Parts: sequence; structure tokens; C-alpha cells
Amino acid sequence: MRASEEIQQGKRFSFGKNWSEFLQIVNEERVNESLSSLQKLLMLENLKDKTFLDVGSGNGLFSLAAKKLGSSFIHSFDYDELSVQCTLEMKKKKFPEDLNWKIELGSVLDTNYLKTIPQFDIVYSWGVLHHTGNMKLSFENILSKVKKGGLLCIAIYNDQGIISRFWKLIKRTYCSGFLGRTFVLSVFIPYYTIKFSVIGLLKYGNPIKYFNVYKKNRGMSVYHDWIDWLGGLPFEVAKPETLKKYFEEKGFITTNMIITKGLGCNQFVFKRVL
Repeated sequence: MRASEEIQQGKRFSFGKNWSEFLQIVNEERVNESLSSLQKLLMLENLKDKTFLDVGSGNGLFSLAAKKLGSSFIHSFDYDELSVQCTLEMKKKKFPEDLNWKIELGSVLDTNYLKTIPQFDIVYSWGVLHHTGNMKLSFENILSKVKKGGLLCIAIYNDQGIISRFWKLIKRTYCSGFLGRTFVLSVFIPYYTIKFSVIGLLKYGNPIKYFNVYKKNRGMSVYHDWIDWLGGLPFEVAKPETLKKYFEEKGFITTNMIITKGLGCNQFVFKRVL
């Protein structure tokens, strides 16, 4: 089944549509923030002579970051047709003639598709695998794509128990159709606006300051991240200790780990040693 069909059936959020809108506000400042965040997470100054696999490339911003950091070859793929178009548009704007950046429509759950892809020095999948509908299979499928000595970088929603189950219900409501989406937006957008205005006032002395500085979070947009969070279906979560144990048992060691106490993503960088 194609992503567009799942979206029509209310089984999947239109990530590509959200990214298409985000693409209109991407500027050099956001690009530079994405570069900085990638360097910090991987703990690498550059990616010179390193190949980069972007699993679920979305808006293409981090494939672009890898390119700007000197990656010798980039392979970007996404299950969502519009997301693929976003990545293609990003490449067209910045590196239109580059033959070492390949972009395809593909699913991390498609074992046959992954067999056509070689191993990479860096396999990157930030905030993607928990949206596949089968997170465990996605883990199994990407393991073999990491070269020995290479890095696997993932970010997965934190398991908050009953709170996470509540949010799954909200996401299902959002994706159910026009009425469900309108209801969720009418409740949560005003709530988030007030909440983060108060945070901005208390933290910076300015109610809109929070929205201005949010781009320092990987170059992202606060509004588009809200929409992604409210509608992001399929939706799975995992405890950080469970993920760490799983990948270490598969022959990886943990080289970096950024843990949240709330509803966000736990971020991991694993190095393949076996």
C-alpha cells in the first residue's frame, strides 16, 4: 500500500504535506542550525570521505547538512511521495548537478528494497522509525546497512506509559478526517500558543521569544513540529534502556545518548563493532 492510500484511510499522517509547507521557510540560518546539531549528535566535525544513508529523509534538510559537511555519497529515501519531492526540491535548490546524492521512494520495511542498498558509514534516521507502523522490523532492517565501524543515528519517542497511549488517541482523532483534525487543532494550537508564550515571557522576558529561538532546535519550525506531533501516525514508543540493550546485543556500542524525561525523542548514536 502506498503512503497516499494510508493517508486517505486515516492510517497515516501526511508528513510530506507538512514538510512541503516547512520547505517554504527554510533559509541559511535553519540550514546552519541543522549542520551544527548533526555535528554535535554524531560528535564529528565533518563527514569527509563518509557515506550517508538518510532513512526517511522528510524535508531533505539533514541530507543537505550531510552534503555540506563533506559526505562523499548520500542516499536519501522516504516512504511518503511528497517527502521524496521535498528532498528532491532541496537538492535542486542547493546541489542540482550533484551525482553523488541519490534520492528514491522506498520503505524501510521493504526488505527487498533494502537489499539494493549498500552499507554506509553513517545511517541516519531521526524521528522516523516510530512512524513506520512496525518499529521492530525497521530496526532489524537497518542494522545490516551500517558498515563495521560505522555509526547508526536514531531518535525514538520516549515511552511515557498511559500518557503515550493518550497521545496515540489524539493522533488517531487527527487523522480520522476533517472533523477530527479540526477538533484537535482547535484545542491544542491555542493551548500550545499560550503555553509557549508564557514560557517565553518567564524565560526570556518576551512572550514571542520562544518561537524565535526554536529554530535552534535542529533548524526546525515550532508550528510544523506541533502539527507533526499532533498528527504523527503511526506512532510507537520505546524506553531508552530497552533500545540501548537491543542494539548493544546486535553488535553495537553506544557512543552518544541524549535522553528526555518527557514526550520528546530519545536520541542515540551507536557504533557497529561486530
